[in-house]
Amino acid sequence: MFEPPRCPYRHCREHTEPRPGALRPWGSYQPKCRPQPVPRFRCTSCERTFSRQTFRMDFRDHRPDLNARLFEFLISGAGLRQSARILKLSLRCTELKFRKLARHLRRLNLNLQAALSEKSILQFDEFETFEGTRVARPLTIAFLIEKETRFLVWAESARIPVRSRRSKKRKAPKLSPEEERRRKADGSRSAIERTLRRGAALTSAAASVQLETDKKSSYVTLGKQVFGEARLQHSRTSSRLVRNEKNPLFAINQAEAMARDLLGRLRRDSWLASKKRRYLDLALAMYASWRNLVRLRFNKDEESAAQLLGSLPRRLSSQEILSWRQEWRERSIHPLASGSQSISEWRSARSAGVSA
Repeated sequence: MFEPPRCPYRHCREHTEPRPGALRPWGSYQPKCRPQPVPRFRCTSCERTFSRQTFRMDFRDHRPDLNARLFEFLISGAGLRQSARILKLSLRCTELKFRKLARHLRRLNLNLQAALSEKSILQFDEFETFEGTRVARPLTIAFLIEKETRFLVWAESARIPVRSRRSKKRKAPKLSPEEERRRKADGSRSAIERTLRRGAALTSAAASVQLETDKKSSYVTLGKQVFGEARLQHSRTSSRLVRNEKNPLFAINQAEAMARDLLGRLRRDSWLASKKRRYLDLALAMYASWRNLVRLRFNKDEESAAQLLGSLPRRLSSQEILSWRQEWRERSIHPLASGSQSISEWRSARSAGVSA
């Protein structure tokens, strides 16, 4: 039976430190999209009411039954327009659903991440794409994975300077100061550092960290800065080597190729490119959650990347990762919880069961 873990209203004292018995049953209501009634509750402190649906990811959605299908379309290479046609939704509704799903999945993926083992090997690389137009607005994607499990630790985009040169006959048009600044902006270094720090947070307890990259000079400096020179073991491979299975960076090369294939926004010759960079980052967050929590590591496997790392006992389904809201970090309800167990409570109960 569901028991609310806290009052959902931020200004109520039961939101941060709920007391036993402060959240009492207050009837139920019958939604149009579900056959069973949804229980309601009342907070004795702020005297406001809420329901179980308040804690669900699809809170206030008009078509919650389409969320999982839309998620599966978008991580299978389909664009927003084609998904809207198939699901018989308006384009605006599909866009808003995508943004809501992606923000939720970004939080869920971060909440469920666990520390990496001592034997873990991190691989980092960058590849290029664009926002809007290929020539005028190029982007770099910083990509960090765990080599053995193919766990996608983090991926984000950043603007890089325009590299193309125009001939004398084809003179460049006059640009506004803002457009000129955008053409010269280079956020690559900041994106690399932020991405590596995600890996450093998962390896903070390890005595040494193994990092594999190509021979870009900035990776050496930033790797020592983020992980610490004393514990970093950095191996570098030339990016000019043939990208086959014998290449030491085959794992991340394959992961990047899969991301390009399954995210239409990353394809080289496609009109699905993101018009704005922040929505590309949301698509990357959605893809990372699917890659880590839902998909098998390889087709011949029976386990997901998160399962191989020990953070989950099994793969999650599309419905499970789109279940409970994740705004409260480790106090959010775990997608595999019985009742309303938080992520921290679920981990404690599981570790106690394993140790027993």
